[in-house]
Amino acid sequence: MSERDSEPVDPATSTALDEAIASLRERLRNRLEPPEASGVDWMELFDAARRRFARLGGMRDASGAVDDFGMDADAVASARPWIEWLFERWWRVDVSGLQALPARGPCLFVANHSGLLPWDGLMVAHALERHDPSAARARFLVADWIATLPFAAPAITRLGGVRACRENAERLLRTGRSVVSFPEGQKGAAKVFRQRYRVQRFGRGGVVRTALAAHVPLVPVAVVGAEETHPVLFKIESAARAFGLPFVPVTPTFPAFGPLGLVPLPSKWSIAFGEPIATDELGSDAAADETLVWRMTEDLRDQIQSMLDAAVRARSSVWA
Repeated sequence: MSERDSEPVDPATSTALDEAIASLRERLRNRLEPPEASGVDWMELFDAARRRFARLGGMRDASGAVDDFGMDADAVASARPWIEWLFERWWRVDVSGLQALPARGPCLFVANHSGLLPWDGLMVAHALERHDPSAARARFLVADWIATLPFAAPAITRLGGVRACRENAERLLRTGRSVVSFPEGQKGAAKVFRQRYRVQRFGRGGVVRTALAAHVPLVPVAVVGAEETHPVLFKIESAARAFGLPFVPVTPTFPAFGPLGLVPLPSKWSIAFGEPIATDELGSDAAADETLVWRMTEDLRDQIQSMLDAAVRARSSVWA
């Protein structure tokens, strides 16, 4: 492994991570009951999960309810119980700020990126669906490299994931579907543990241009908890390129535990929606105003960072 392939782990960060893992181990030991005491049929639960993931992974005929971006309404309906279980029981998500959202019409939700897999997009979309079940299901944007993963990509697409690009976002918004965007991109997903909740640069303002062109509100979103689902200690880059991946993450559980290490840790989540930023009064030429776009982009990034800082300060524990 070359010096470029890994980054030194700060001793203070390592100690904090060890303490968090020890706290998680104790928490799980106290919460889990033996099968005979809980009355749960674990084999039946496993079989049900296996059948559900087989359908999501593309190992069945496509249903007739697949839309033009690949979302399968039948797959979403089938997955909704376990998504709800993740939301309510595994991550115990607290949601705030929904009352400030517009009563109708699509929005462009802009969130900090957290974690290797798009659990954050799935949970934000689910929170919005719970808030207004009658609205079209929000779609979440995913990075190109996710498409190289053999089983994850079909499942993510069936559940509403869409390749991240401005054209796709604008088309979704113009057809009345809200979009959840993560403008940090790979820089956000690849953050190591010591950089958690530090919002990275938002590219060249594409997210603001998209909202201005589609005349939809921008809504800042702060997601806390997802950074701890797969805490990246360091990254291996050179070996990953052979498989077409940007990097291979090394976490407390992966690759040490093999495929089991891909199971996300049960951190405590919060999702905060900020005040919508109106764009429909800025005129049709606003997207071409470089100064305006830059200022709005920086203001949006600063607002999300402030929301994250407040949410991290407010939580009592990563797991509580």
